[in-house]
Amino acid sequence: MGAPCSRYDCCHFGAEYPLLTFGSAVEITGILKKSPHEKQPVELEANQIRVVGECNPVDFPFKVKKRHSLEYLRQFPHLRCRTNSFSSLLRIRSEATAAIHSYFKSNGFVQIHTPTITSNDCEGAGELFQVESSNPLHAEEDNFFSVPAFLTVSGQLHLEVMSGAFSRVYTFGPTFRAENSQSRRHLAEFYMVEAEVSFTQSLEDLTKVMEDMFRSATEHVLAQCADDVDLFHKHVTPGHRETVDAMLKNRFPVISYTEAIDILQRSSEAFLFPTEWGCDLQTEHEKYLVKHCGNIPVFVTDYPYALKPFYARDNQDRPNHTAAAVDLLVPGVGELCGGSLREERLHLLQSRLEQVGLEDIYSWYLDLRRFGSVPHGGFGLGFERYLQCILGVDNIKDVIPFPRFSRSCLL
Repeated sequence: MGAPCSRYDCCHFGAEYPLLTFGSAVEITGILKKSPHEKQPVELEANQIRVVGECNPVDFPFKVKKRHSLEYLRQFPHLRCRTNSFSSLLRIRSEATAAIHSYFKSNGFVQIHTPTITSNDCEGAGELFQVESSNPLHAEEDNFFSVPAFLTVSGQLHLEVMSGAFSRVYTFGPTFRAENSQSRRHLAEFYMVEAEVSFTQSLEDLTKVMEDMFRSATEHVLAQCADDVDLFHKHVTPGHRETVDAMLKNRFPVISYTEAIDILQRSSEAFLFPTEWGCDLQTEHEKYLVKHCGNIPVFVTDYPYALKPFYARDNQDRPNHTAAAVDLLVPGVGELCGGSLREERLHLLQSRLEQVGLEDIYSWYLDLRRFGSVPHGGFGLGFERYLQCILGVDNIKDVIPFPRFSRSCLL
């Protein structure tokens, strides 16, 4: 029955419990019985309750039987994991992580641990966190690693290295963007799922992996975390379950960027950003395209060549010059995945790098094409955006344990 009573013990269930308050940590000894209530299979008939961690209910920011909004919980990143909604989110996040690893393992992908510290700016946007030593002995050195080093924005280029040794590789880890934004869509630190497939010259091969992974992971989460997902779909984002079911029921349509621009230009919507051919698709455009296609995920392919990084394969089509690139747009979020076939033709890649002044920096990348290169392609998926998509959560800061963003208070 447990240790002798101390001042922390409430031994007789009918007595008063001045220390037993909402938020307290307790140890309970009793008999586990079948519950007469429909919504729970068992209940505990307590014989002894021991308070091991007191909690002042007046100062505790969460109140018993009160449903707090995600915005309110965001003020307490050190405590919000104790609430029903956020503990459900963390269990879902854990199960989704396992599901993604399971999908790749079952489909012959080799997991690669790509570096967190790198000299590459894969995205080319320049939004990098630079890494420097805090040791005063190194203060006068130009660069600790002999070249400027940064926190990674993507593991893609390192996966391309590995695609010369393995036909299918992936990585799943933290990435960083020094974007000065406090929007609902951006974080300074977030998690990316990235994959690379060798011996392919077809965007269809990539879209198949994206769609299959999305379906496999989502079906797994719905099956293994039914109660936690229901909490979100009933109390946090009512009605979103129908959207998720529709995503799983229907195949994802494919449209070209040119078709997407035509759809936007024929729309009666008053878009804030322009919709001419050659412009980058903004979030408002992406969400409209998703709704236009039935509020299910949609692939957009063959973007203007000028919009894509140096590694995207040139379609060599005229008059509209496009790259073999693809984005997966999903309800409520917009872009979830971005990928492309990689330019494996040495002369075209070398010419592109010369145009942007990166030939010397990426000489090793050219070596990959010189020595036994194969046609390949890959994509990246934002893990937090995936969770937003299946749960219907509007703010990305509500699907990660400790959100990092500009001017945030770090624990």
